[in-house]
Amino acid sequence: MNPAAGTRTMALVIPAYNEAASLRQVAEAALAQHAWVIIVDDGSTDATSQCVAGLPLTLLRLAINQGKAAALLHGMKHALQHGATAVMTMDADGQHRAEDIPRLLEASQAHPDRLIIGSRLHDRRQFPTRRYLANRFANFWVAWAAGYPLSDSQSGFRVYPGNLLRAYLAASRTTHGFVFESEIIIEAGRRGCAPLAVAVPAIYVASARKSHFRPVLDIARITRMVALKLLQRGLCPLCLWRSLRAPQTHPTSHNCDLGNPRSADLL
Repeated sequence: MNPAAGTRTMALVIPAYNEAASLRQVAEAALAQHAWVIIVDDGSTDATSQCVAGLPLTLLRLAINQGKAAALLHGMKHALQHGATAVMTMDADGQHRAEDIPRLLEASQAHPDRLIIGSRLHDRRQFPTRRYLANRFANFWVAWAAGYPLSDSQSGFRVYPGNLLRAYLAASRTTHGFVFESEIIIEAGRRGCAPLAVAVPAIYVASARKSHFRPVLDIARITRMVALKLLQRGLCPLCLWRSLRAPQTHPTSHNCDLGNPRSADLL
C-alpha cells in the first residue's frame, strides 16, 4: 500500500524479528494513530509476517536475518522511494506506546529539521539497572561525538528528517545492529539536525521476550564506533563541552503518564 499523493508524508517503520507474540497488537495500535505503517520482517522464523495478515499496512520481508540496522534501512529506503519526507520508527515488542506517536509527530512538525527521540531515561523507576547504566554510558560517548547533549541515545522511538536519511544513505555506510541508531545521531549533530527529546514512559514487561539488545557487546561496538569518529576529529574538546549541557526536551501538548503501566496499557 502506497501513500496517497500529498496526504501522508510521514512513514512509520517497525522492524520485527520473531515478534509474532506482540506484533499484531503493536501494528493495530500504530494504525489507530498513523495511517502509513511499514513492517519489516527481518528474516523471522516464527509467524511474524502471518500475524499481521489483513491489516492495511506495507509488509516487507528480508530473506534472512540481517539485524535491526538492515531492517530499519530497508524500510526507510522504501518509505523515501514512495514519497516520505520523514520516517518515524518504533519497536515491535511493545516497549513504545502508540498513544505517544502524536507527541513525537507534534515535536517533528514544530522542528522538522531535527531528529526527534522518545526519551525514557528520565523514567528511572521503570528501567532495569543494568540497562540504565549501559544507556547512560552510551549517552556520554555518543553525545560527545555528536557535539550535543542527549537524554536517551538508545531509544528506537524516533522521527528522522528525510534530508538526514538521504545524506546518511548516500554515504553507503554498512553499519550493523544497534550501532546504526547511535551513528546517525552523531551524523545528525554534525549536520545541524540536533537531537530533540520527547519524554516517553520506560516500559518493560516481565513476560516479554528477551531483548535483542546485548548491553555489553552492543555498547562495546557503539563505543568503538564513537572512539573512531572522535579520533578522526582530534577528540573534539569543543564537542565534549557542548555535550555536557542539559538535553533539550520538547514540551508537547499531549499528556504523558510516566507512572508504572500495566501490561494491558502498553499499547
